[in-house]
Amino acid sequence: GRALLVLLLCATVSLLGGLIFGYELGIISGALLQLQIDFHLSCLKQEILVSALLIGALLASLVGGILIDLYGRRRAILVSNLVLLVGSLILTLARSFIGLVIGRMTVGFAISVSSMACCIYVSEMVAAHRRGLLVSLYEAGITVGILLSYALNYTFADTDEGWRYMFGLAIAPAAMQFLSILFLPVNPVKLGSLDSECQKGLIQLQNTEDRETAKQEPYKEKHYSFLDLFSTRDSMRRRTLVGLGLVLFQQFTGQPNVLGYASKIFHSVGFQSNSSAILASVGLGAIKVVATLVAMAFADKAGRRALLMAGCVVMAISVTTIGLASCIAPLAMARDCKAATVPNASQSLTQHPLTPLSSQPALSPIPPALDAVKSQAGPGFVAMRSLTKVFANSQSREIVSHSSLTQKRDLVGQSEKETVRSTSPPFSGARWTEHMVLNWITLLSMMTFVSAFSIGFGPMTWLVLSEIYPAGIRGRAFAFCNSFNWAANLLISLSFLDLIDAIGFSWMFLLYGLMGVLAVIFIYIFVPETKGQSLEEIDQQFSRKR
Repeated sequence: GRALLVLLLCATVSLLGGLIFGYELGIISGALLQLQIDFHLSCLKQEILVSALLIGALLASLVGGILIDLYGRRRAILVSNLVLLVGSLILTLARSFIGLVIGRMTVGFAISVSSMACCIYVSEMVAAHRRGLLVSLYEAGITVGILLSYALNYTFADTDEGWRYMFGLAIAPAAMQFLSILFLPVNPVKLGSLDSECQKGLIQLQNTEDRETAKQEPYKEKHYSFLDLFSTRDSMRRRTLVGLGLVLFQQFTGQPNVLGYASKIFHSVGFQSNSSAILASVGLGAIKVVATLVAMAFADKAGRRALLMAGCVVMAISVTTIGLASCIAPLAMARDCKAATVPNASQSLTQHPLTPLSSQPALSPIPPALDAVKSQAGPGFVAMRSLTKVFANSQSREIVSHSSLTQKRDLVGQSEKETVRSTSPPFSGARWTEHMVLNWITLLSMMTFVSAFSIGFGPMTWLVLSEIYPAGIRGRAFAFCNSFNWAANLLISLSFLDLIDAIGFSWMFLLYGLMGVLAVIFIYIFVPETKGQSLEEIDQQFSRKR
């Protein structure tokens, strides 16, 4: 009975940790639409506000590992919950832009520490045959959290100062996670023997002889310095190579930018009204949830290595298909910010969130050439692509673009060129049919990409990182790799538009396909299979020479 209770509590902690992470990433997309009106935010201020969470998360990656190793995983989670409560209160009660930035940085720090500590804690608390399931549950929680943030963005869109409720509701899951972990024991690694884990029903020993052996051979934890991550001691350099390779390839295969481009692809196949865009975004999130559940089911059966390789192959094929399709049916990426020139561009959204604002019929697919006029991206969403990981900015980008266009047409009027574009489609007959078929192929490829990422790189990267390092340096090593993940995420997202200008959209996505192939080769050569092995067995596997 106690073993089952511990298992359920571990599942609760993992799920709530991911839910908080996803919620905080996604909620800014709806809150920003109201904040830019209430606080008269310029483009620069919106970018700073969106990036504040990333800065806090990056700082946590630099110092959080020391906290996790020095004070324990359980205590780190408790502290992160308290910090998150403070950050949420600051955001809820904020009266100035500075308060919002401080609150978002505080929240970013908290969710980064929590993400690292949760994965490590759960991986150490549960038996080897359940570790993949429960650690992957964290990734499932992220997708559920983003979907929840979308629902609340819509719910509070008409509410005066609804952003305060959006930020404040994060207190509920944080309090639930805090209470759940209070009933869990301290980290088993700190207890002194494998028998301590056995008594809690966490690691199942086969027979009485194994139990006696565990009692006679206490677990001796080795001590490591940070520089040992780059030494040959216990093959630490190889472990660091595996960890950094996984987190960097996770970003270099184009995941933030493919998902950030979702709204453009939705536009191109006819999702023109706000309501249809919301449904499309939620549908994309539902696909990601289902794919993550598949990964959870097969993580302990097919194995981490197999899922990583299969996911990379499918991702490479999907992103290459997007690149080839865009050669024939190009889509334009907008980079302009309209908030400074049209400060009330989003006002119509908050009053009528589901009213189609486009002058085009909501059900009439439009070609990318006309779509380029309609898709002026909202400010700060370049950085947001690096944060949302799923599609958290697609709703906001479409809404701001439609609102900006409507306001612009009301104030200035259409130019002759825009009138021609609006009244005469640039394609006709068979060419138009071919164009729409390619757009739908692009959409299906994007959905396949999302599914493959959610089965492979999404959950498996963090699962492998929580397994491959020795207990004495696991927190610092995880944090070190995580800092590269955040930094690479920001770098790739911010350089995406410049690279498109330099080499073109199609070549950019073909390059992502090449990175997917290189990722498959890297995983095949360097990443070992860890399914069904205890953390001690994985440690021994790495310590042996190849």
